[in-house]
Amino acid sequence: MPSSCKNTPKQDAKPLKASKDMPPWEKFWGPVFYQNQFKTTLEVPSKGTWPDVTGKCAIVTGSNSGLGLESSKQLLSLGLSHLVMAVRSLERGRAAAANLVEQNPSAKIDVWQLDMESYDSIQGFVRKCQEELTRIDFVILNAGASPVRFAKVPTTGHERTIQLNHISTALLAVLLLPVLKSKRAGPEPPVLTAVSSVMAHLTSFTNRDQRPLLPSFDDTSVTPFSPPDRYGVSKLLCQLFFVRLAEKVDRNTVTINLVEPGLIKGTGLSREATGIAGVFSNIFNGIAGRPVEQGAATYLDAILRHGKESHGSYIMNFKFAPLSKWYYSDGKALTDVIWAETLQELSTLNLNDIIASL
Repeated sequence: MPSSCKNTPKQDAKPLKASKDMPPWEKFWGPVFYQNQFKTTLEVPSKGTWPDVTGKCAIVTGSNSGLGLESSKQLLSLGLSHLVMAVRSLERGRAAAANLVEQNPSAKIDVWQLDMESYDSIQGFVRKCQEELTRIDFVILNAGASPVRFAKVPTTGHERTIQLNHISTALLAVLLLPVLKSKRAGPEPPVLTAVSSVMAHLTSFTNRDQRPLLPSFDDTSVTPFSPPDRYGVSKLLCQLFFVRLAEKVDRNTVTINLVEPGLIKGTGLSREATGIAGVFSNIFNGIAGRPVEQGAATYLDAILRHGKESHGSYIMNFKFAPLSKWYYSDGKALTDVIWAETLQELSTLNLNDIIASL
C-alpha cells in the first residue's frame, strides 16, 4: 500500500487553531466527501517513521474486528508492550488476539470483557484497569454500533444507538479519567481519543428542541427512527459532550481528542443492514470506502502525533478540522443540554465529582 501520494495530508507540528476556533465547513458536503474518499491517501504507520511505543500500554475498545483490530495490529507493529483488548465477546476477542501475536511476540495482550450496554460491565472494566494495570498511555474508544432497526437496551430503556455511541461512551470516558491520571508513567499525559464521524455534520437533528432531549430518542412517535440520521446524531451528542469534557479537564492531566476515520470498507459497522439496503451499503462502501489500514492510521495519528495541542479538537486526515455545524449554530445551548442530561442519566455514578477532581 502506498504511504503517500498527491494530496496526502501532512501532519502539522503545531496547528494554529483548535477545532472549535475554526470556521465551520460549507453546507455542501459533496466536494469534501470526494476529496476525502477518492483523492486522499493516508500514510500507514511503520516502525522508524512513526513514534516508537515500546514499553507503553494501550486500551482499545471493540478491538476484535474492523478498525479496532487493525489499530491494535498497527500499535503492536510499532513496538507496543501491552495491549488491552476490550471486547463484548471473550471468545471472539481471544481468537483475534491469537492472530495479533505475530505482530509483536514479546508484547502482553490481555482480552477483557466490556459490554457497552451494561453500566455494571463498564464499571467492572474500569475497576480492572485500576487494579491490574501499572500504566496506561493510550485509550481508543472505538466501540460503537449503527443499528438498522429501532431497539431499546433493556437495562436502561434508551434507544440502542444513543446508548452505545453516546451515553455509555461518555460514562466509560469519565470513569477512566482518574485511572489514567493515576497510571501516568511518562512525561506526557495519557491520551484518550473517541471515534467521531462526519455524519455528525450531516444529521438533520429534527428533535433538537425537545426537552428533555435524550428521552425523545426513545419514542418513535416523538422522533422517528432513521438509521443513518440516528447514527449521525449519536456521534454529534458524543462530540459535543467530549468538547465540553475537554474544557473541564486539564490537558496536562489527560489529553482528550476526537478522531474521524472516514468511510471505511470492511469494518462490519453496517453488518446489520440486510436486503436491498445491505446490498447498496456493501457496493457503496466497496467503491468509496478507504482501506481499513488507512482508517486505523487515523487512530494512531490522533494518539501519537499531536500531543496536548489536540486537547478538545477533532482530527480528520491527520489535521485539525472544524466541529459539526451544530456547534457553531446552536453550540452552547445544545452542549449545555447534552451535558446536563447525560450527567443526570448517570447521576448515581458520581461523574460530577470525578470531573471536578480533574
